[in-house]
This record gives sequence, structure tokens and C-alpha cells, in this order.
Amino acid sequence: MGKLNTTPDEDSSSYSSNSNDFNYPYPTKPAAIKSHYGDMDPENQNFLLESNPGKKKYETEYHPGTTSFGMSVFNLSNAIVGSGILGLSYAMANTGIALFIILLIFVSIFSLYSVHLLLKTASEGGSLLYEQLGMKAFGMAGKLAASGSITMQNIGAMSSYLYIVKYELPLVIKAFMDIEENTGEWYLNGDYLVILVSLILILPLSLLKNLGYLGYTSGFSLLCMVFFLIVVICKKFQIPCGVDDELVNATLNATIEHLSTASPFHTTEINITSEDMCTPKYFIFNSQTVYAVPILTFSFVCHPAILPIYEELKGRSRRRMMKVSNVSFFAMFLMYLLAALFGYLTFYGNVEPELLHTYSAVLGTDILLLIVRLAVLMAVTLTVPVVIFPIRSSITQLLCAEKEFSWIRHTAITLALLAFTNVLVIFVPTIRDIFGFIGASAAAMLIFILPSAFYIKLVKKEPMKSVQKIGAFLFLLSGIFVMTGSMTLIVLDWTSNAVSDGH
Repeated sequence: MGKLNTTPDEDSSSYSSNSNDFNYPYPTKPAAIKSHYGDMDPENQNFLLESNPGKKKYETEYHPGTTSFGMSVFNLSNAIVGSGILGLSYAMANTGIALFIILLIFVSIFSLYSVHLLLKTASEGGSLLYEQLGMKAFGMAGKLAASGSITMQNIGAMSSYLYIVKYELPLVIKAFMDIEENTGEWYLNGDYLVILVSLILILPLSLLKNLGYLGYTSGFSLLCMVFFLIVVICKKFQIPCGVDDELVNATLNATIEHLSTASPFHTTEINITSEDMCTPKYFIFNSQTVYAVPILTFSFVCHPAILPIYEELKGRSRRRMMKVSNVSFFAMFLMYLLAALFGYLTFYGNVEPELLHTYSAVLGTDILLLIVRLAVLMAVTLTVPVVIFPIRSSITQLLCAEKEFSWIRHTAITLALLAFTNVLVIFVPTIRDIFGFIGASAAAMLIFILPSAFYIKLVKKEPMKSVQKIGAFLFLLSGIFVMTGSMTLIVLDWTSNAVSDGH
């Protein structure tokens, strides 16, 4: 990641974060700290001053950006990529290759369009803070909608990270201790392990007032995902369908045994044949197809980080920031497509909602996979405190904005957030449900609904009958349709599964 100009401080409300994925809060008001406008009211320093009438508010010499184009691309790519990449192969297995690619293209294009709306709204609204745009557009209701969506997205990200700890750490321990089967020991129980990791590692890091390791964590997280992608591609050629009948049969038998006895992820009926194992499908419609769009939207959320990255961009302009966004989104599009495609072509219809966990069904203890697991576990463990930071800051600003910093309040909010997330991770059946629910609710709000609503409200120079406003209005309607449709189908799927399971 790029070097931070300032160190995050819990007393400051000047940081915002995306939580889709492995990322960190970017500084959004360093100018307010450093600038020579010291006599200004801090609230007014959120707005970039009109020092040059020929430029937009965000393009003036007041706090010029210092981050290069390349580093901004890296920062935004890191804000996009996250744990959602682990669920993309599952989405492809339940949509087919062709339908998945169509959905991936549409979601990526829609996400880029919402970035365009957000940047233009920031220009007209005079703020580079997502919550402040909500406040200027709809008052406290808009601020709460923006803050609540970001908080939900971050909690979803935290839950997905801890879910990875819950189901990957026991496999790592079994590999190191050379244990073939689960003997029932407490240190092989994912529920106990996730609580232990939360108390011993995550809580102390989360209680820090300053998070100085942010840049290292974010860069390491992105490298872990690139390493994960390389391993997924390599493993495809180590498990070749149709080349070796014995290998195919062994793969089928191992997968059937694993899915029927040990897998906490697989919730659908097991119906595996040799033809299914080795034949790709291009269009698939089943009860799990409804999770595809929410998983994709969850994977592309980066919008709370757009404005802070924009503020730090050297030679700042909307056109330059859109170029940064185009490069970043195209790179992540290719990364997501390759991860989903090679993961699907390895396991076909037997992909679990968390791809990394699927490999243990066939390969057992594998050194390369063990290294990937360790890297991913380290990355998610270090990232959870980073995700807690903006949630805690947001809660503090909403409830205790006028009060001085208190270690008691600081600790209490941190403990409450960790406890709530641990409860979710322990009792939510699969990571698919986290991806689905957060993708259909908070992610849909951040990508579709809020940027278009803020644009319609704040951009006054364009009439409602203009092409731009009509496009934004249609985008808003599509977001409402995606959100309500996905949530309805997911709840129906939960209900039918609960009835069929007898619960």
C-alpha cells in the first residue's frame, strides 16, 4: 500500500473504509490537520476550498494529492479484492460458465458506473466523505443510511474473515500434528479456535489507538490473494478430469465421503457422477443460483474507499480517477474470472462456498495448500482489527461525538463488536449465507442505491429530464430490484432448507 500521510487516531472521524475485502481505512482529511486554515471550524474543513474559481472544489491547490497513479491503482485493487474471491467458484458452479461471465461483466460495469456517479456527486456536493454526502443529500437519514451500510459491509467482511479462521485453522493444526481424522479434541473445534484467536490475537490489536501496520497488512493481503489464484490455477492441472480413470474415481469417492460426513459448508443434495465431474456447464439454474449476484456484489464493493483514494491522487481530476478505477476494476475482473473458472473446472458441481476448503476433500495434506492456508489465515487475522477501526469510529461519532476519548468506551465497543461477530460466525451455517445476505443488502446499497440517490439529490445543474439523471434514476431502480429480489429469494431458500431439514 501507499505510505500514509497520517496515522489513524481513534479520536478522529476522518477515516473511512471498505470492508468487502482485505483493506484499510484511508486518510480522508489530512489537510484539515496540516493546512494553514487553522482558524476554520473542523466541520467546515471537510469541504475543499474554492481557491481557484476555474477549478472544481476538489481540484484546487488546497491539499493537493501525493499518491501516484500506479500506487492509487494498487490501493483501489486492494480495496476491491477480499474474501469474496473464495466464493466465486461456488457462484460459477451454480450459474454455469457463460451466465457467470455475463453477471460478472454486468456487476463490474455497474460498479464502475456507480464510481462515476460518486465522483461527480462529490464534486457538486463539496465533500470527500461518504457520510457527509449522505448528510448533505438527505440530512441525518442519509448519513445514517451511508454509515449503516458501511458498518454492515464491514461486519460482513469481519464475519467472512473469522469464518475462514473457523474452518481453515483446524485443518492447519491437523496437518502440523499429522492427525488423519477429527478426534474430538477441543483444539480441533473451529468454534473454540475462533474465540481463542479473537481473544489472544485480534482483541489486543483492535484495542490499539493507532494502527500503524495498516499499509503492511493491506499489501500482504493482496499478495496472499494473488498467491491463492496461482495455486488454484496450478492445482487444476494436478487434478485432471478424464485423463486418469483411477484419479477420477478417487476424486469422486473422496469428494462424496467428505461432503457427506465432514463438510460444514455443503448443504445441498449430493448427486455426483463421472459426467458431472468432468463436464463444464454453461447455464445452470437451481436453488443456489440466487446467491450468485450477491456474492459478486459483495466481491466488488470498494465505494467507501473511492473518495479517500481520490483525495490522495496526485494530479487529482475526475478523469484521472476514472482511469485508476478502470485499470483496477479490469485487473480484479480478470483475477475474479480466473479464480472462479479454474476453481470450477477443478471440482465442477462439487465446489463448496469457500473454495480453499474444497481442496482438503481431494488432496488432503498438501504442502502448497498448507502454505496458502497459513498465508490467508495470517492475512485475515491481521485485517479484522483494521475492519473494526472504522466501525468503532462510526459508532463513537454517532453516539458520543462531543465526548472526549475514553478507554472504557473504546474497549466496550471493541468487545461488543467482536462478541457479536463471533456469535454470527458460530451460529451462521455457511459462509455462503454471509456473502449472500451482505451482498444483497449492504453491498447493493453501496454500489447501486446510495450513489444514484446522492447524485439525483445533489447534482443540481442537470435537470431531472436529462439523460444523466434518467440514467441515475434507472440505476437506482435496478438497485432496489436487485436488493429486494435477492433478499426475497435468499429468505425463501433459507425457509425451504429449514423446512426440509426439519428445523
